[in-house]
Amino acid sequence: MDIAQQKRKENIAEYILYLWQLEDLLRALQFSPEAIYSTLVKPRKLDTQHEQILLAWYMDIANLLAQEKKEQSGHLDHTLHLIHDLHDLHLRLMQQQELGEDYRSRYALLAQHLPALRSRLGKESDMSDTELCFRALYAAMLYRIKGDGEKAVADTIEVVSPVIATLTDYFHKVEKGEIDLFKE
Repeated sequence: MDIAQQKRKENIAEYILYLWQLEDLLRALQFSPEAIYSTLVKPRKLDTQHEQILLAWYMDIANLLAQEKKEQSGHLDHTLHLIHDLHDLHLRLMQQQELGEDYRSRYALLAQHLPALRSRLGKESDMSDTELCFRALYAAMLYRIKGDGEKAVADTIEVVSPVIATLTDYFHKVEKGEIDLFKE
């Protein structure tokens, strides 16, 4: 919970990827409160009150996955809405001449790789480029954990990360009011 809150405040992309990883971890633990406690809560060595709060938070996420019928696969609507917000920002940055210049130059380097990424990861035809990038980063993270496909992982991270990092930076600046997207 505290890790997620910190990531949400500092880096929206890391927050989304963290929650996706947590979804998969909860699935691997079969949503068992006992398994969640022994694997995710007890090792943190918290006092009893904080353990209960943390376990309740994990169980809330597990319950959301069940409510959204995503016990087997898929991502919480919450993270998908955040990706939609990021994609809206992407579209705005692509349109605004002065504001999005840095972002557009980074995105231009990525654009040529999108068809290959889409053929591997984008089975849904209506998936935005932004969601595709997140799926690519998440797949790269999973491959890295497994120790597979080091070249493909490095290539994906090299082309996707700068775009998502820049988009994330703009997102947080907009949230803090440092950038006004609606200024003429």
